[in-house]
Amino acid sequence: MGISRRKLLVGTGIGAGIVAAGGGASLLTDNLPAAPDSLLKIDALPSDDPTPGWFHTSRKRQPQPALVGDAKAPWVVIGAGFTGLAAARQLALNFPDDQIILVEAQQVGFGTSGRNAGFLIDVPHDIGAPDYIGDKKIARNILNLNHTGQRILKEQVEEHNIVDAQMRHSGKYQAAVEDSGIAVLEAYRGGLESLGQPCKIIDGKDLPDHLGTKFYRKALYTPGTILVQPSGLVKGLADSLPANVKLYEETPITAIEYEPEIVLHHATGRIFADKLILANNAFGTHFGFGERTIFPIFTYGSLTRPLTKAEQDSIGGQEFWGVIPADPFGTTSRRTHDNRILIRNSFSFNSDGRYKPGYTQKYRETHRQSFERRFPTLQDVNFEHTWGGGLGMTRNGSSLFGELRKNVYGSLGCNGLGTVRGTAMGTMLADWLAGKSNDTINFLLSLPKPEWNPPEPLLTMGVNFTLRKGMHDAGQEA
Repeated sequence: MGISRRKLLVGTGIGAGIVAAGGGASLLTDNLPAAPDSLLKIDALPSDDPTPGWFHTSRKRQPQPALVGDAKAPWVVIGAGFTGLAAARQLALNFPDDQIILVEAQQVGFGTSGRNAGFLIDVPHDIGAPDYIGDKKIARNILNLNHTGQRILKEQVEEHNIVDAQMRHSGKYQAAVEDSGIAVLEAYRGGLESLGQPCKIIDGKDLPDHLGTKFYRKALYTPGTILVQPSGLVKGLADSLPANVKLYEETPITAIEYEPEIVLHHATGRIFADKLILANNAFGTHFGFGERTIFPIFTYGSLTRPLTKAEQDSIGGQEFWGVIPADPFGTTSRRTHDNRILIRNSFSFNSDGRYKPGYTQKYRETHRQSFERRFPTLQDVNFEHTWGGGLGMTRNGSSLFGELRKNVYGSLGCNGLGTVRGTAMGTMLADWLAGKSNDTINFLLSLPKPEWNPPEPLLTMGVNFTLRKGMHDAGQEA
């Protein structure tokens, strides 16, 4: 939440196993052939810092065991985040006689899908357009896509009673301090009104009753956003998968063969797939797709301890809310269901998609400053958790969706919008593979391909410069 891909990219310098038998499972008893020397070795395995606040404050669960030995299935999905969970679930419903294997490198809820700010946003937000809406036809398709993701998640939370999702239809505030930010809010209001979307401007004098802080001068409120505990949500989604989905956690794929058949290698064996779906966002680049179009940006969050009753009274405001910044490099903030405050800002370019030691402590200090500017009466409230999480970004905000090569499909490059769009796109990909068609699928298939990034070292130099400048120029919005 918060970062703009358009602003970000201006500075890049270039504008015992199982085998499926008739869809069922049986023991694999034959010796399988050795892997060829031409396999693609995965050169970077997912590795996130150990302190994600949402993960540690959500329900503890027993992860599914890692795969031991070999397995085979008609469908294999890599990545058990929002996109992969949605794709696996819908594949299972569309192909009830087939087994679907879902592979996750870490524990469900520990990776990127459990590290975002937990906003399920409904409205489009094109920062490159004067009114933040841009082309009305595209904006309406994005609106429909976001609503589709929201609807799917809401239905699953209700059907499976995923209480730990802490799903609330509370809307969102986009708040500003600087004059430039206020201009953004006014432009965005006009754009939303042109789409017939409800919204209202709230003046600074009234905001303490909403947010418990006098920091902001103005905010644009949109009622359609849903707030969730993201790690609790994805844990619940994983624990309610259909019976024909077999989830293996802590099973990173270390190498892959695409020909003559799809073979995925892991620490103790192989997985043989008739068809493969990549839902691992920026890590799809390590599987040979989007190497020059998708790049990983990390953003960082801190979560306080729960506020005491006296501390809650000292700030006032509503008991539950979410704020995103008018400036894309500003601070996202939330007051959570358990009366914690989330502060999320600061960015780094981690080219291999893995966390960098020391960065969480570095940005924890930045979060402290942002927190105390907003809540000066809470200076004695410490942060219990600080963490980073990766975004898969592309230069033009487009994604890889559909067929990537023979029998390999994907939905990659979520551009920081993986909660609702990842859910919708994973579901639509599974429907398309079942031969279904609708306006949303047609829209996704019609999207332009992600634009090429400049070569190294220009990419790293350009992105790092843009990140530093953006964070500096955010001013009081940070």
